Amino acid sequence: MIREINKDTAILQLKAQPATAADIAIADDLLDTLRAHADGCVGMAANMIGEPKAIIAFDNEGSYMEMFNPVITQKSGSYETEEGCLSLTGQRKTKRYQYIKVRWQDRQMVSHVKRFSGWTAQIIQHEIDHLDGILI
Repeated sequence: MIREINKDTAILQLKAQPATAADIAIADDLLDTLRAHADGCVGMAANMIGEPKAIIAFDNEGSYMEMFNPVITQKSGSYETEEGCLSLTGQRKTKRYQYIKVRWQDRQMVSHVKRFSGWTAQIIQHEIDHLDGILI
C-alpha cells in the first residue's frame, strides 16, 4: 500500500526500533511508496511513512532492495555532499563515505554482510541516518 510521506520532524527524530519478521507489511508498504515516488526518490526509511522500525528500501543499481536492522560496520573515503529528502524541505550539506560495509537482515531474518560503494553507499547512509533519528 502506498503510504503518505511523513514530514513530522518529531517522529523523524526518533530512533527506530529493531524490526522483526512481523514487520514485513511495513517493508511492503515502504517498497510500494518508494516505487510510487521513483521519479524523485531513490531510498526511504520506515519512519518516512510514520513507522519507527529499522527498515530501509532503496534503488540498488536498478533494482529495489530492502534491509532490516542495517548497521554500517566499516566506512572509508569521506567526502562532503548535499542531499535532499522527501520528508524535509531543501538540500542539506553532509559528510558521506565512498565505501561502506553493511550488516543487515532480509525479510526472512537471515543475516548478510556486503560492501557498497559510490551512489548506492550514499543512499544507504542517508536512510540509516533516518533510522538513527538524524535529520540532514
